[in-house]
Amino acid sequence: MAFEDEPVHRQIYAKQILAKAGVARSDRLLAAFAKVPREEFIGPPPWVYKDFHNYREMASADPVVLYQDMLIGIDTARGVNNGMPSLHAAALHALGIREGETVAHLGAGTGYYSAIIAELVGPSGRVIAVEYDEALAKKAQENLGRYANVQLIQGDGTEWPEEDADVVYANFALDHPPEAWIDNLAIYGRALFPLGVPAIENGRPTGFTRWAGFLMIDRRPSGFGAKFLQPVSFVWVEGQVPPPEGRHQRLADAFRSRRGFQVRSFRWQTPPGREEWYGEEDWGLSFEEV
Repeated sequence: MAFEDEPVHRQIYAKQILAKAGVARSDRLLAAFAKVPREEFIGPPPWVYKDFHNYREMASADPVVLYQDMLIGIDTARGVNNGMPSLHAAALHALGIREGETVAHLGAGTGYYSAIIAELVGPSGRVIAVEYDEALAKKAQENLGRYANVQLIQGDGTEWPEEDADVVYANFALDHPPEAWIDNLAIYGRALFPLGVPAIENGRPTGFTRWAGFLMIDRRPSGFGAKFLQPVSFVWVEGQVPPPEGRHQRLADAFRSRRGFQVRSFRWQTPPGREEWYGEEDWGLSFEEV
C-alpha cells in the first residue's frame, strides 16, 4: 500500500513527526510511520500518556488520539512507555537504514518501532528485536507475528547481536558499549544507543538516566567514528553487573564538561591515545578524527 493509500490521520501524523524531527525529506521513513498502526502496539483503552511529570488518562477511546508526538504508557509502574515518535524518527533517519540490511533493535518493548524498522529493511532485510522483560516480549511476539522479517527474542539486549549486523539500535541507557554491539557491527555499520549515568534518589537508583546522550558509532575500515546526536532521557539497562568503581563519577564529570559535541571517534580494544572526552583501558571517546 502506497503512502497516499494509508488512513489520512496516519499520513498527517507521519508528516508532523518527521517535520518535528527535522527530517526534510525521507519518503521511506514517512511511509513506514504512516503504515504501522500504533494502537496495535499500545493495547486497549483507556490509554495514558506521560506529560513528563505524571501519567494522565486520555478522555477518548478513538485510536486517532494516539497519533501525536507523546509518550504513551505501557507499564506505568516501571515507567515504561511507547517512546516519543519524533525522537525515534530523528534516530532512524540518522541511522540511514537501507533495504536488505540486518538491524538489531534492543529494548523492543511491545514492538512498535521494531515494526517501523521492519518496513525500512523490507522483505529482503532482517530485524532482530530483543526485549528483556518477559511480559513485554510476549506482547511484542504477538504484535509482530505478521512481520516475517522480524525475529523476536526475550533476553539480554547487551548480548545481541550474535553475528554481524548493519545496525544496532538500543532503546535503553547504559554506561559502556557492550562487546557484542561493537564486535558484531559490520564494516560501514552504525550503532546508536544512549550512553550515560543512572539517576539516584535517596540513595537508590530510579531506573532512569541522570545524564545521557544518544551516541552514534560507525565502523569504518580504518576504525570507528563517533558523535553525540543529542541529550536524551531513557530507562536504565536491567540485569547488569555493577560497574567498575569510579566509572559513573568520571562519566558524570565528562558530561559536566559540556564537550561531548566535540567527540569524533571511538577507541576499541586499543591503548588510550591523546586527550579523550572519556576513556577506560579498552575503550574511549576521542576528539580526534578517525
